[in-house]
Amino acid sequence: MQTEDSPQENIQKTVFPILFSIAFAHLINDLLQAVIPASYPILKQNFHLNFTQIGLITLCYQLAASILQPLVGLYTDKKPQPFSQIFAMFFSLIGIIFLAYANSFSTILIAVVFIGIGSSIFHPEASRISFLASGGKRGLAQSIFQLGGNLGTAIGPLLVALIVVPNNQQHIVWFAIAAVLGLIILSKIAVWYTAHIKLRSAKKTLIELPDISKRKVVFSVAILMVILFSKFFYSASISSYFTFYLIEKFHLSVRDAQLHLVLYLTSAAFGTLIGGPLGDKFGRKYVIWFSILGVAPFALLLPYADLFWTSVLSVIIGTILSSAFPAILVYAQELLPKKLGMVSGLFYGFAFGMGGLGSALLGNLADHTSIYYVYQICSYLPLIGIIALFLPNLKKKN
Repeated sequence: MQTEDSPQENIQKTVFPILFSIAFAHLINDLLQAVIPASYPILKQNFHLNFTQIGLITLCYQLAASILQPLVGLYTDKKPQPFSQIFAMFFSLIGIIFLAYANSFSTILIAVVFIGIGSSIFHPEASRISFLASGGKRGLAQSIFQLGGNLGTAIGPLLVALIVVPNNQQHIVWFAIAAVLGLIILSKIAVWYTAHIKLRSAKKTLIELPDISKRKVVFSVAILMVILFSKFFYSASISSYFTFYLIEKFHLSVRDAQLHLVLYLTSAAFGTLIGGPLGDKFGRKYVIWFSILGVAPFALLLPYADLFWTSVLSVIIGTILSSAFPAILVYAQELLPKKLGMVSGLFYGFAFGMGGLGSALLGNLADHTSIYYVYQICSYLPLIGIIALFLPNLKKKN
């Protein structure tokens, strides 16, 4: 990782080596997270789990990943912790080892909680680093950061299909190598972050505040939360149950179903990459509105499509839907620019919480009805995105 520019120069312009490094660390973090749902078919078979239990695994992981994030962000807003992400990756490493050698349902829950804690510590500070290294190109920086995470989410199921599925659950331990690589990268980023913090504390930096009332700020945050509910509840139906849907409806093998999931997740990575720059160019409000409401026609068609069109629609849905989150997060950071860590933690935490709650509720619904019925119900969720029209256009004041 090259960091030839001085810290003072780094404040003034986009620091791409740091952005790509933190994005790669995000890739590793989210790859380790993706191992959990990608392993569901194996765990379901090994431990004779029902969909409700699978939903509970996701809920435990997502709660561990969500509840702590706003608290971590609030604390690091006051006292930045450059080396905290190293501890985050260490927690994830422990979780992966536990998951590989889990011999009971309770051990699985403990393993995913460790991975969730690692994620909750990682995201607030990592998102702040991408913001500080952006040089003002906040949408682009957030997209690069999110792209890393989405690529990790896409690669995870592919590696599970290639490494774990043909062998056994214990082969999950190979993912510990990625965690060790993450520890090395994050230690180097922490050195840059420490120098950057010292320079910013010595030099006053101008903070741009939104030219709207506090009441509108609260109202806007509430709208964003509702939009996130719609996005991540629907996303939970794909990330946790898409493989089961394909296996049940089209009688695919586990590996083939996983490859279809990878196709969806890869399209989501592409959508993330374009979402931030589009928000910089056209306005984040319009990207948010289009990416949530715009996916509705395709989501409504998905439960009635054959295998070919299911694949096509999943790619369209993944691309459009994933373009929302970089725009949502940067919009929220611009609403509350003095609370970057808290905002990042709150939105990541809420997103994970909604994903976990959605997975648990949808799993229970699938047990009592069918996976097909779950997709019929979830297809209406993107219609909630129409409320993005009520978001104000942000003007800045110093």
